[in-house]
Amino acid sequence: MLRRAFFISLFLLSAAQASAAPLSVRVVDAKGQPVRDAVVTFRAAGSTSRSAASGNYSVSQKDMQFHPFVLVVPVGAKVSFPNLDPTRHHVYSFSPAKKFELKLFARDQSRSVTFDKPGVVALGCNIHDAMTAFIYVSDTQYTAKTGANGVAQFANAPAGKISVWHPYLRAKGNVVERQVAANDRNESFTVALRAPPMAMSNDY
Repeated sequence: MLRRAFFISLFLLSAAQASAAPLSVRVVDAKGQPVRDAVVTFRAAGSTSRSAASGNYSVSQKDMQFHPFVLVVPVGAKVSFPNLDPTRHHVYSFSPAKKFELKLFARDQSRSVTFDKPGVVALGCNIHDAMTAFIYVSDTQYTAKTGANGVAQFANAPAGKISVWHPYLRAKGNVVERQVAANDRNESFTVALRAPPMAMSNDY
């Protein structure tokens, strides 16, 4: 009886250690190349945790582009839009998650917007059509963006569902999802991407 209890305890300890280990998610395209700026969201079963709206968030306008191309913020975040270009910009969004308009403002001026609902907010400039970017407003603390290596990491992520979003991902809502077990600590997604608009930066 004691021997059985020992092995049960050992099993539970191993499971707990597996779920507490960091979770690494790698996103690659159909050619196996890393996909940066993919937003990876992890939702634990039964969890209703929300990320806190703290920190400084910014989308600048420089060299006639938005920087960064994809920004991840928590619900309630206030994002500033500093203009670093020698010309004026008119920033707007028609996205349901946040419709707003920042009418023409000049170099070294800044405006700000609070994002109070989860969802994807597409940005544009009413003067410069080539300028596009996205703000991903998340309602969970387990949200990260892939870097140049296509990898996003989470510390202490338990079992749950992972979703991967990218503005050019070929899927309904630009999202693919997968269930992850507690002992799955290295996940890899292969996604198909659409070609970016011709007017986009050469980085995409």
